[in-house]
Amino acid sequence: MSVITERDVLYEDNHLIAINKRGGDIVQVDDTGDKSLEDMVKEFLTKKYNKPNSAFLGVIHRLDRPVSGMILMAKTSKALDRMNKAFHDRKVKKTYVAVVKERPPHQSGKLVNWLLRDRKKMITKAYDREVSKGTYAELDYEVVGQLDGYYLLKINPVTGRTHQIRCQLAHMGCPIVGDNKYGYPRGSLRRTICLHSRSLAFTHPVKNEDMTIIAPLPKDGFWDKFEGLLKSRNI
Repeated sequence: MSVITERDVLYEDNHLIAINKRGGDIVQVDDTGDKSLEDMVKEFLTKKYNKPNSAFLGVIHRLDRPVSGMILMAKTSKALDRMNKAFHDRKVKKTYVAVVKERPPHQSGKLVNWLLRDRKKMITKAYDREVSKGTYAELDYEVVGQLDGYYLLKINPVTGRTHQIRCQLAHMGCPIVGDNKYGYPRGSLRRTICLHSRSLAFTHPVKNEDMTIIAPLPKDGFWDKFEGLLKSRNI
């Protein structure tokens, strides 16, 4: 069973803790009954600070289970309320990176779609025009580089919809490596996909300081090959 250690912590102060989430971990408890990242971080903080009762922890945002990378949680209710508002007001810059096999049609671009969620199949479909009950989705992408026949993309989502990046890239003809739910021919044995929450840039909710927290890529023999490309571009 997974546990959180100091190696997983990207940043911590009295109000916030940032974790480099492993692909395959769920952020909050679902119907699988598997242990959640939220519970693991609570246990980590309770043990670290020897708290008689469990530590306060607020989930600010989420990542899909097969996605890895930077996730921010609040250690105080004040930080939780203020960061929730910052996300709602789109004052947090989210940067993701993804690996795809098919070359995107342009070196960089903006994807605008309307998304419909199929709750029975647990999949999101993207449409080029507005559809009934659809939600507007927008992201910017850029091809960072190519390595061993794969393309590394930098993605900045403007909106935050369920499976947004996964379905929008697939709709463009570039499904994420390992994401067979969205059209990639093979799934990963680790049940992960090559989508990583690289960084969050925001104003600290209490200190009022500008911050950028970066999450290194997973060291799995494939993902980490691309770390040099990111660093060469200061991503």
